[in-house]
Amino acid sequence: MDSDKILKILKDIYPSPKIELQYSSPFELLISTILSAQCTDQQVNKVTKELFKKYKHPDDFAKLSNEQLENIIKSTGFYKNKSKSIINTSRILTEKYNGELPLDIEELSKLPGVGRKTANVVLGECFNIPSIVVDTHVKRFSKRSGLTTLDDPVKIEFDLMKKLPQNEWTFFSKAAILHGRYVCKAKNPLCDSCLLEKVCPKIF
Repeated sequence: MDSDKILKILKDIYPSPKIELQYSSPFELLISTILSAQCTDQQVNKVTKELFKKYKHPDDFAKLSNEQLENIIKSTGFYKNKSKSIINTSRILTEKYNGELPLDIEELSKLPGVGRKTANVVLGECFNIPSIVVDTHVKRFSKRSGLTTLDDPVKIEFDLMKKLPQNEWTFFSKAAILHGRYVCKAKNPLCDSCLLEKVCPKIF
């Protein structure tokens, strides 16, 4: 499908798409995105509502034991790995970056539990750095709509970067996530009520 047509229709559907994770700082969004792996944003928001009341900055998390954090984030799943990643990332941010997030995609994505997807979420949302987020929803939507034929998320990211204008990368990511989550669903996609239906090749 023509990428310009996709962008135009997505803008009609989602004129101002917003991320559904709740946060009040780039660091909080980083933590929330780590927690969102294999977990709904709604559940993450329930957990972080209490978590961020007690702990707000990297040095707060760096002082926690794995057991302390595990008890708080257990309901997000994979809590042992997530706890380890969050604490180790917080220690690196405190010791190496003076508590600030590096704004380089390569540096940020090297942090424990982060990777390119999470790094792009934060860079695009908090720092207005053009970024393409390839999560499960973006991957599914991009393949079904014919924007890409690739399977690897990193390869899809770079493929979409070639096909979409740079100033639309962040918008596309947010809109495609929402569209994949609520319309172009993995099971029983709502094709009949989708505004993209007439132009979508529906590559399933």
